[in-house]
Amino acid sequence: MKAPGKTAGVGAARKTASQKAERSDSTEKAARKVAKTAAVKAGAKVGEKVGARAPRKPAANPETAAATTRRVVAKRDGETRIVTPEIERIEHEVVDAAVTGVVPLPVAPGASRPDFWDQACADLMKRDRILKKLIPQFGPAHLTGRGEPFVTLARSIVGQQISVKAAQAVWDRVVAICPKLSPSQFIKAGHDALAGCGLSRRKAEYILDLATHFKSGALHVDAWASMDDEAVIAELTGIRGIGRWTAEMFLMFNLLRPDVLPLDDVGLINAISVNYFSGEPVTRSEAREVAANWEPWRSVATWYMWRSLEPVPVEY
Repeated sequence: MKAPGKTAGVGAARKTASQKAERSDSTEKAARKVAKTAAVKAGAKVGEKVGARAPRKPAANPETAAATTRRVVAKRDGETRIVTPEIERIEHEVVDAAVTGVVPLPVAPGASRPDFWDQACADLMKRDRILKKLIPQFGPAHLTGRGEPFVTLARSIVGQQISVKAAQAVWDRVVAICPKLSPSQFIKAGHDALAGCGLSRRKAEYILDLATHFKSGALHVDAWASMDDEAVIAELTGIRGIGRWTAEMFLMFNLLRPDVLPLDDVGLINAISVNYFSGEPVTRSEAREVAANWEPWRSVATWYMWRSLEPVPVEY
């Protein structure tokens, strides 16, 4: 057994320690309360200063906040971009503005711009990502043609199966010997003189046959403007050397028809391959499928496809 004196001493010591612990807890709680009060006051002062610098905004709607701050990683035209809904809105507004004429496309000085050109460009940019990027690169340039049907068809024959640059060089030599560019002058110049300009003998024959048709009045030239595309093609392909491609060039560059798709054109097929298939070979069926998105402005889209390969516009 332990002595009573020792037990009483231990109890008194424990009581004293307990009292000290309680006092310590009270002190810590008081200190925490003081610190919390000070922090609140400090925060209020900071808030007042911030409020003095800028007006406070009302609490944002969670859905609205998400719509304006959401970031999306998007890959476009080979580039990885951070896109927010605001960027999307601005991009769409630019296109919509062009459609409504708020941002008119420039007109080339001294040239007659087809009436449908601006609307066609706006529509194509809105629906086709390739043309959206391509069309602005050529600024005021647009399809232009010559008013004289014979000249348009003659130039088309010259350009058959050769490059734009080669065709222009040959045509310049033809103009040198036939400056009036009339059917009678071509007939007078004769086969050998035309062949001497760089034309194949077959092409020289074709142009002389064309000149004969025009001089004889066998063609319904005055009615072509009111005839539909296929009717004009049928009459033109009755002339030697004029196939569907040449007739389609006439529709585009003389009658300024907006929805011609010359699938026999090598340049168009190559441009579709480069722009839409990373240079892989393209079939006529695949090209037609791409061009379905261009209707009713396939002439305009074709012209820009040519420009993507040959920046210098061709005239017929």
